[in-house]
Amino acid sequence: MSEWICFWITAAVLVAGLGFFAAGVIGNCRFAFVMNRIHAAGLGDTMGLLLVTVALAASTDGILAVGKLFLPLLFLWITSPIAGHFLGQIEYFTNPKLYDHVKRK
Repeated sequence: MSEWICFWITAAVLVAGLGFFAAGVIGNCRFAFVMNRIHAAGLGDTMGLLLVTVALAASTDGILAVGKLFLPLLFLWITSPIAGHFLGQIEYFTNPKLYDHVKRK
């Protein structure tokens, strides 16, 4: 019985993680402004990857396998915000029409 409970919890967390990935993809397709796209991609990556990793860790046996699953998560959690920050800086310094997207009163 406990195997079925573990299976359904793993499936629910995996589907939630894939939902965050899908939301990030949809946000990248819908938003026109680069800064909004960076935001959507960053949120989709961090939460989606966390939930998928938790689902995979719940379905494995052994602490070593769980540790190996969380190493790529740690690497991507470190590098994704840095890459997003650099993309934002590139947009800020190279786009002369940056403030055309801002609604002014």
